[in-house]
Amino acid sequence: MEQQQQQRRRQQSCGGGSGVLSVMAGIGRGGTRRKGHTAALSLFAVLSVLFTCCVRCVDGVKPSNVVLILTDDQDVFLGGMTPMKKTKALIGEAGATFVNAFTVTPLCCPSRSSILTGQYPHNHEVRNNSLSGNCSSPLWQKGPESMALPVYLNKQKYQTFFAGKYLNQYGVGDAGSITHIPPGWDQWHALVGNSQYYNYTLSVNGKEEKHGDSYEKDYLTNLIANRSLKFLDDRSPQHPFFLMLSTPAPHSPWTAAPQYQKEFSNVKAPRDGSFDKPGKDKHWLLRQPVNPMSNSSLTFLDDAYRRRWQTLLSVDDMVEVLVKKLDSIKELDNTYIFYTSDNGYHTGQFSLPIDKRQLYEFDIRVPLLVRGPGIKPNQTLKAPVLNIDLAPTILDISGLNLSSAHMDGQSFLGQMAPSLRNASTHPFFLIEYTGEGHLTIDPACPKVGPGLSHCFPDCVCEDAYNNTYACVRTLDSQDDLQYCEFADSESFVEVYNLTTDPHQLENIVKKVDPAVLQIMNQRLIKLQSCVGDSCRGIK
Repeated sequence: MEQQQQQRRRQQSCGGGSGVLSVMAGIGRGGTRRKGHTAALSLFAVLSVLFTCCVRCVDGVKPSNVVLILTDDQDVFLGGMTPMKKTKALIGEAGATFVNAFTVTPLCCPSRSSILTGQYPHNHEVRNNSLSGNCSSPLWQKGPESMALPVYLNKQKYQTFFAGKYLNQYGVGDAGSITHIPPGWDQWHALVGNSQYYNYTLSVNGKEEKHGDSYEKDYLTNLIANRSLKFLDDRSPQHPFFLMLSTPAPHSPWTAAPQYQKEFSNVKAPRDGSFDKPGKDKHWLLRQPVNPMSNSSLTFLDDAYRRRWQTLLSVDDMVEVLVKKLDSIKELDNTYIFYTSDNGYHTGQFSLPIDKRQLYEFDIRVPLLVRGPGIKPNQTLKAPVLNIDLAPTILDISGLNLSSAHMDGQSFLGQMAPSLRNASTHPFFLIEYTGEGHLTIDPACPKVGPGLSHCFPDCVCEDAYNNTYACVRTLDSQDDLQYCEFADSESFVEVYNLTTDPHQLENIVKKVDPAVLQIMNQRLIKLQSCVGDSCRGIK
């Protein structure tokens, strides 16, 4: 009896098994009465319904659930996934690990905006972490935010939940204050401002909620985990759900949970590759750091590296608790879990102490692990995937016709689950960034002049107005190249062959065949103005 009931539910959720069979039978019977092309079109339509059903109705009852876990500044190039033993086992080993996952811009707010919209920064127009750079601005709210991922999912009858860091300027007065709830979210528990672990303010469904310094009540990573569990308890089992859990870790101020503050005591930032190497053939900002680095800078970045790992242990615990909860409510087998970061990070590479914002591998590569229906375990996938592909992939899982979404990225569902979708890849893609600076001279570093920002001891500055660049990256079996142009007074160009030089130590712009440079330049021009389909069809 139970099997019969399940079968009836499966037929109803997939459009009705008897209806599909009768249409297919009609095609067969009508073969002598209809023109061949009409029958072929009908068959194609039926197969499309069945194909969509395979994705939307994996458990035979409702579309699959989705969980997106987003960390803040977690690198993959410098060992940032090392502390994540549970995460790698429960998501990576249970599904797919993408070893060529990239952010299209290496900074929090524009990257998160790309994740939410599936668009390159030149289309959603969020350029940096400032309000003037469009981070959570009124212009963002009226435009891209109104057509972001949760809006589409809500129309697909998904129950939506957000907890943690949203966008860096979220909640400030000029960005609508805490009463602003972005459209599409049913439950909203968003951090006001940038990452914190204690002593922060949340917008809880538009109402202010202040938190102190109690580990049990306030530690933000744990709060995100606990509220997601409550949401799962309170949800309606008749509809699928989407959870976005956006942790502060491993962003500064790197405040670890009490039980983890002595972990990794002997760990130091890795000294190989480009660590403490001079940026002699790179753009101006990379030519100004002191080399070799001072002992004080080395001590500082080693401490940051160690504390970053400590904060991630609580994220690892959160993943374990969440997976156990999904299993206990019998939703684990019908849930896709994505684990990724908004951008990478560096600690001493090319003598830069700590930050992101650069075009190099350590800042643009991100972790990406996914498990879920149709994904075979223990897969290591090499195809390039971008953070603008996350939203289209999640919408593909929901059953939405992607042609109705205005996105630059593409679904990578077929990469991880080829039985559900045909796979397509990016032959090349765009990395773009708009630098931030201050009009006035930093009084602590008068010699470096105006236009810079994020200056550390020894007057090493991590960003500047002229740290504005666009790169085209080619990554396939034949070419692993990066071509970058800077919007500065030098019109500086950097080119790297990552097959022979994975750490980008040598800028080969003067050695490359000019014909290759011309091809890369033309691709870059096209990518910088692409929109939607044109971002995916450039040759």
